[in-house]
Amino acid sequence: MHTLKLGSNPQDIETAAQILSQGGLVAFPTETVFGLGAHACDDTAVAKIYQAKGRPSFNPLIVHVATIEMVARYVHWTDQARQIADAFWPGPLTMVLPVRADAGLSDLVRAGLPTVAIRVPRHTVAQQLLHRFSGPIAAPSANPSGKISPTRAEHVLSGLDGRIDAILQDGHSEDGVESTILHFDPNPTILRPGTITAAQIEQVLGCPITQLEQADNIIAPGQMTSHYAPRGHVRLNATHWKSGEKRLGFGAVACDLNLSPNGDLAEAAANLFAMLHEIDALRGDQIAISPIPNHGIGVAINDRLKRAAAPRD
Repeated sequence: MHTLKLGSNPQDIETAAQILSQGGLVAFPTETVFGLGAHACDDTAVAKIYQAKGRPSFNPLIVHVATIEMVARYVHWTDQARQIADAFWPGPLTMVLPVRADAGLSDLVRAGLPTVAIRVPRHTVAQQLLHRFSGPIAAPSANPSGKISPTRAEHVLSGLDGRIDAILQDGHSEDGVESTILHFDPNPTILRPGTITAAQIEQVLGCPITQLEQADNIIAPGQMTSHYAPRGHVRLNATHWKSGEKRLGFGAVACDLNLSPNGDLAEAAANLFAMLHEIDALRGDQIAISPIPNHGIGVAINDRLKRAAAPRD
């Protein structure tokens, strides 16, 4: 398969929308990471996502739509969910909500669950594509399953070139980590931390929320123990460097690459996956990473690093 490299002019957006409508796969930037999109109502198209990524079929996908109003076509709203939508959409937050019986979404998107993960992305290119396509797009991160998520077009192509139909190359992912995932069961629970923090959600809802540390059953993307993994072995919370290690630092520390020399967590989140790609490409197979403060966006960074460092099957 030849992967068509597109920009983001109106003709390129039109071409990408046509590919999606014909059951093809298109990678595109969102504010979190690049997504690998397929028509969310087309079983065959969604199956291609799992095939291209080598993704387990029990791991559900996030459905992306253009507007808050479109969400009601696919899920049952709750008062709390509507509050969250009004506060954070378009933006880097996904909600897991009961799917409507008449939603028409592929069962593969939901991995057979009675709920669906759904969001309205903010990124300009994603918005252009969703408006032109006028339907739901299922889109996990555009990388081989379990590997480092892509925040630039070259990251996507290094893993999926020749395995997908097209990529919208213009733009990059500003936030750098995947969306916060919020579930109501019945109380609000963060299933995956992201740049929208628990404190921000609590402020909107006016009630405490739960942070799920480890899932017994996978009910949303990003819950697998080993995920976002570089090729090299990862050692976390390194306060000193060992001989032969590639050094990924944070703050004022001598290292090979630094997520944020000034200790800025937002900068570190934006740089995280790109720098994991870079340091993984350096010579050697041992990676040591400085401690990251575990508050605010740091919770999301540490979640991704813990999964990157987890033992692999």
